[in-house]
Order: sequence, then C-alpha cells, then structure tokens
Amino acid sequence: MKLSQFKFHLPESLIAHTPSESRDESRLMVLDKKTGKIEHKIFKDVLGYFEEKDVMILNNTKVFPARLYGNKEKTGATIEVFLLRELNKELRLWDVLVDPARKIRVGNKLYFGDDDLLVAEVVDNTTSRGRTIRFLFDGTDEEFRQNIEILGETPLPKYIKRKPTAEDKDRYQTIFAKNEGAVAAPTAGLHFSRELMKRLELKGVDFAEVTLHIGLGTFRQVEVEDLTKHKMDSEQIIIEQKDADIVNKAKEEKRRICAVGTTVMRSIESAVSANHTLKPVNDWTSKFIFPPYDFSIANSMITNFHTPESTLLMMVAAFGNYDYVMNAYEQAVKEKYRFFSYGDAMLII
Repeated sequence: MKLSQFKFHLPESLIAHTPSESRDESRLMVLDKKTGKIEHKIFKDVLGYFEEKDVMILNNTKVFPARLYGNKEKTGATIEVFLLRELNKELRLWDVLVDPARKIRVGNKLYFGDDDLLVAEVVDNTTSRGRTIRFLFDGTDEEFRQNIEILGETPLPKYIKRKPTAEDKDRYQTIFAKNEGAVAAPTAGLHFSRELMKRLELKGVDFAEVTLHIGLGTFRQVEVEDLTKHKMDSEQIIIEQKDADIVNKAKEEKRRICAVGTTVMRSIESAVSANHTLKPVNDWTSKFIFPPYDFSIANSMITNFHTPESTLLMMVAAFGNYDYVMNAYEQAVKEKYRFFSYGDAMLII
C-alpha cells in the first residue's frame, strides 16, 4: 500500500485540545466487521459488547513529565529539553531532544529550576536535535525523580498549543498506569474510568496488561510513499507470563480478546510464538503494521481517531479492513468526532 492511500481531509477544528468532561463519556463509533454496520455510541456503552471471560489487554505504561525548560550557561538562553529515555541510571545519562538545537553543543551546561535544582552537561550529539546529556546530581534516585516531577511538564503533543494544566497531569494518564517510561499516553486507555472498570469486572471481563513505553516515534511522519521502506522507532515492550496465560486461555476458549490501543496491538503482535499464542517478552520492537496483515492474538480493538497518513491509522486499517475503516473515518469527519490523543474512540469487533 501507498502513503497517499491514507490521506483524508481532517478539519483543524476536529483535533481535540482538551479531554472530554468525563473519561467514559467521549463518543464511541462501533464497527462490526461481520455485518459492515457502523453504530454511534458513548464510550461506556462498550460494556454491552463484552461477556464473561472475554479479555481486555491494557498498556500499563506511565507517562512521566518529560518536557523541561532550562537555561544555557553564560548566555542564560531558554532551552527546551525533552527527555526521551534514560540510558544509564547510575550515570544519569539521558537521550533527549533540545530546542533550539543549534545553540546546544557538546560540553554546554544547562541549569533547571530556581537555585539550579538540576544541572546537566551535554556529552554527545545523536541527531540534528538529539543529544545525550548527563545530570550532575549527587542525591538518591528517589530525590532525582522528585526533582524531575517538580521541574517537568506533562508532555502534551505539540499540536496542543497551550500550556499543560493540573488537569492534564491527571487526564493525560490512564487510571491503570504504573510502569513509568512513556513520553506519550496510550490514548485508547484514557477513556476508562474507575466506575467503568468496576462494571466490566462485575460482568466477568478479565484484564491482562502489557507495557510498551511510548516514544516520540508515535508522532513521526511517514516520509516515503512506499510503506515497505518506512522504519519505525524502537520501543520497549514487557509482557509477563501471567498476562500471556490470561490471553492464551481466552484464545483457546474462543473468547473476545480486545487490544486496547495500537500500542497494545503492536506489543502482542511482536510477541507471537510459533504456534500463534502470546509469549512473555522483555525486548524492543520496531514492528510496523500496515495492510495487508494477518493478526494472531486480538479479535477486537479499541482505538482513538488518528491523523491522516499516520502509522496508527495504517494499523487500524490493517485490522478493520482498509475500505471499511476509511469509510468510517469519512463518517467520523461528517459526524464531527474528535480526533487524536484527547479525542473520541472507535471499537472494532
């Protein structure tokens, strides 16, 4: 397939800049692959599509406050430092993006916060905007993390052109987040409220968890028309044996298995055993899923509405059938569904 096949007109006004009032009251479009029908619901109606012993797979990654603002030594120029991932805990080495990059060279020191709560030194160039920095901090790891919490901002995507608020700290995080390491939220999971989770549990729906630490690659544009030539960024995935067992039991019993989000789908499809079951892993994946593709584990999926020509839309089209999904997106635009991280949801069964 070609990149241009995933173009559609998305009015700027449909990109969500704020979350819905209640997590589980965003809109939900339901696509039924068997009947070809499209229904328009509210997210909490998802309850009606799952039965006892069905399984929902959640991504339990936790977003950390990855965006810092510091000052360059001598000039005092303000520099944005976006923490991508920790390379070495003992040395406090981090892979980061800096902006404006032209001002930042190896050897420069950056100062963060009043009284220079944190100081970092640039030790390497990685890409045009990428740098490796070392935080010069003598305290404990817990104290270091506390300082990142104090100084860092919720890393809202750049298209949300406003400062993060206290509400974002809560809402740009799933209620089941626990393993810190993501710089973007697994957005399909943002629709789950505590009340909805409890109601699903009471109905007998089982939950399995995976961890995929989402990097900035999730927003990276595809720049090649031939999709086979696109390279995905690597992201860390962890699937434990107990969660693989829950999923495999449901698969054996032919239950509904729902991947909650593209990150979950990417994780489980990166951990398929030779006999098409889910296996435990602690690894990195750069898997790129686009049509045509045979899925091995999940037979349903919850996802948000994604931007044109994104790898996320390509995966959804691979799972839901290209024509059906692109037609649904046309309807979503017509019906004024909200798109992207804080937007509405789609369930494909």
